[in-house]
Parts: sequence; structure tokens; C-alpha cells
Amino acid sequence: MLYAIIATDIDNSLERRQQARPAHLQRLQQLMDDGRLILAGPHPHIDSDDPGPAGFSGSLVVAEFSSLDDARRWADADPYVQAGVYARVEVKPFKKVFP
Repeated sequence: MLYAIIATDIDNSLERRQQARPAHLQRLQQLMDDGRLILAGPHPHIDSDDPGPAGFSGSLVVAEFSSLDDARRWADADPYVQAGVYARVEVKPFKKVFP
């Protein structure tokens, strides 16, 4: 089943994001290599693909996991969680309708 991992950053998270980004992307790449990643990306703080120093307000990952508990465990082990980038992470079942 698909699950949405919706994370909200702490204030001024950009420096922590930059430090943990390589490890974070490596985990996402593994999901993609396994054919389980539907989409992933950050929410820019401003209306721009490159928000510069404004940074990001959170992230969204939609991926396939065997259960809600597995999705939560994966989310809890994210390098951004370990680095204190996220203030809150919500994991919810997701039903893809389009496309």
C-alpha cells in the first residue's frame, strides 16, 4: 500500500537540511531503486523552485510500504529526523487516484 509521509520543518532548518541531505537522498534513492517511490520533495518557504536562504517548510514522500508501521519506522529513521530538521512527521495511508 502507498503511504504519505508529511513532515514539517523546525524554524530555520536550512543548515541542518544541508548537512543531512546526502544521507536523506541516499535513502530516497534506495526506495526508488526498489521501485517503491512514487514522489518525494520539499516544500519551499516561498513560491520558487530555488528558495535560497528562505529554505523549506517541510517535505512530502509518497512510497509503497508493507504496512503503516513499516512506513512509520522508515520515516522515524530518516536522517532529517535524526538531525532535528523536522518538528513533526505524520504518516498516513495514501490512495493514488490520478494519474
